[in-house]
Amino acid sequence: MGTLLEVRDLRTEFNSEGGIVKAVDGVSYDLQEGETLGLVGESGCGKSVSALSLLRLIPNPPGRIVGGEVIFEDQDLMKLSERQMRSIRGNKIAMIFQEPMTSLNPVLTIGRQLTETVELHMGYSPEAAVRRSVELLEMVGIPDARSRLSNYPHQFSGGMRQRVMIAIALSCSPRLLLADEATTALDVTIQAQILELIKNLSTELGTAVIIITHNLGVVARYADRVNVMYAGKIIERGTADEIYETPKHPYTRGLLGSVPRLDVDREDRLASIEGMPPDLDRLPPGCSFVPRCPHADDHCRAEMPPLSSKDGTEHVYACWKGHEFGPLELVQTKA
Repeated sequence: MGTLLEVRDLRTEFNSEGGIVKAVDGVSYDLQEGETLGLVGESGCGKSVSALSLLRLIPNPPGRIVGGEVIFEDQDLMKLSERQMRSIRGNKIAMIFQEPMTSLNPVLTIGRQLTETVELHMGYSPEAAVRRSVELLEMVGIPDARSRLSNYPHQFSGGMRQRVMIAIALSCSPRLLLADEATTALDVTIQAQILELIKNLSTELGTAVIIITHNLGVVARYADRVNVMYAGKIIERGTADEIYETPKHPYTRGLLGSVPRLDVDREDRLASIEGMPPDLDRLPPGCSFVPRCPHADDHCRAEMPPLSSKDGTEHVYACWKGHEFGPLELVQTKA
């Protein structure tokens, strides 16, 4: 497998009344062909903005990409013209957005929204585009696909709308699929079906996937590697096994400690991360996690630790004390 995507020092800012908000602050990572990467963290940590930045979909004003490189198929997307980017969006890189009802056009039929994509990017004739659309709806498990082409988004359930969004995203057989909280609004049964569908289609088509979520259970099941984000930065990165077995950053350990488990007493209380995420326009001088960290000292308050590893492995973390932490222990307490 070769490297499909390289993100280097990506920075995205927003102008606000309180000052400059550094929503994405020096993010770097790579993605291999056919790999599934999990991007996790609390709401507001920069996950979605980092994904939108890859496609240069940041609204300006108030936002703007102020630095960094996004190397995709050996070309820097940050240096392409808007016309060149339009040939990549939806074609080579596709995105499944959080809420399908607001992402689908309510005044166009599902069929038209599907055929438009393949006509534009693949050069299909109207007849061939319809045939392709039927194939896509059948691929994502929508019954009686041909007759459903004439339906509008409001005539589908939430799960079916999300399947339509996946069909649109996969219509041009993209090299990279960005799934931004793709199952958040769905019940757990439909969530599992949608995630299995994405995984199976990724395997069949060889598509690389970035799953953006705050659901650590989803990441454990589907991701090969994991990036943990906090305050616009990646603060820990490693394989899924490394992150779950021996998390090195206190934030990652806190996230995992707050996940319900079946192997503890029902009377045990879930652990929680005290405090709130910081305002991105007023970050503390040292580590951004200091106000919520039970292990912080003067060194943490004075200097932001680099993303590094003490043992030379690819499991890296931005914590001065990360090397001191062993395998994660149960941290639930009695109610």
